[in-house]
Amino acid sequence: MLVRAHLWLTGRVQGVAFRYYAAAKAKELMVSGFIRNLDDGRVEVVIQGEPESVEKMIHWCRKGPPHAIVKDAIMVYEDPDPEWKNFEIRG
Repeated sequence: MLVRAHLWLTGRVQGVAFRYYAAAKAKELMVSGFIRNLDDGRVEVVIQGEPESVEKMIHWCRKGPPHAIVKDAIMVYEDPDPEWKNFEIRG
């Protein structure tokens, strides 16, 4: 069973290699989706995979990599797309 979570993270989440650490963690957890920096300073993350792996990735995103300070995480669950196979770094 696939689940998909969509997150928007605020705080010190840009300029700390968040996207690259997240891509490595996504590969480790075997989840698909994407991560990108937004113009307003937030980071957007979409995570799709097995429920346990998605929950682990959400937990990681709420903490972030070294030097990141995640102040808030807004999250919604969405319908998964079975065509998604990879985790991408976008913009």
